[in-house]
Amino acid sequence: MVKLVIFSDPVCPWCYIGKARLGRALEARPDHPFEVEWHPYMLNPEMPRAGMDRRAYLEAKFGGKAGAVEAYLPVVEEAARAGLKLNLDAIARTPNTLDAHRLIHWARIEGRQTPVVSALFQAYFVDGRDIGDHGVLAEIATRCGMDGTVVARLLASQADTDDIRARDADARAKGVRAVPTFVVAGRHVVPGAQPTALWLDVIDELMDREPAPGPAEGGAGESC
Repeated sequence: MVKLVIFSDPVCPWCYIGKARLGRALEARPDHPFEVEWHPYMLNPEMPRAGMDRRAYLEAKFGGKAGAVEAYLPVVEEAARAGLKLNLDAIARTPNTLDAHRLIHWARIEGRQTPVVSALFQAYFVDGRDIGDHGVLAEIATRCGMDGTVVARLLASQADTDDIRARDADARAKGVRAVPTFVVAGRHVVPGAQPTALWLDVIDELMDREPAPGPAEGGAGESC
């Protein structure tokens, strides 16, 4: 088994695209050796816990409406090439993703991490839902085979809040500056939403060295 660590944020469109490209490679190589783990990186660690109005956030970040449109044009184009739907007009709020990362952390414990990550991307980029809302997160947990009642209780507490913040800070201290960032076998850093062809080459090279069975948890393309 080869550990593939993915630093990602569920409000990052390039993470959504990168996951789709990786997922296609994993589907094409069902005997791939990767054991996928999703690790926290918050694009907006200082975001208010209630989030912000999406339009106000983007215009402040990119210097107005024109700047926001220009910044997102390549995202929309690349998503279309990747066969992904982006329903950006449906997104009313940019959330604080601390609680979404807590859910992803708990999902890993239950072996449901990749399906939960998939569901978060779907909820935010396609359905336009507020993935900072505890009710939405508990619903996603339930749909992905977790106990939504337990998740709701955990979300209402401060469970693992400090841990997620510490892991986010540790990623930055180790040089992660943007997401997605992939770390292969704890040694090789692959930044950005790399094309499927690159991942196929990586998988083939790893399998030529030492053939291995597929991971215990579903690959980056699995959804609930």
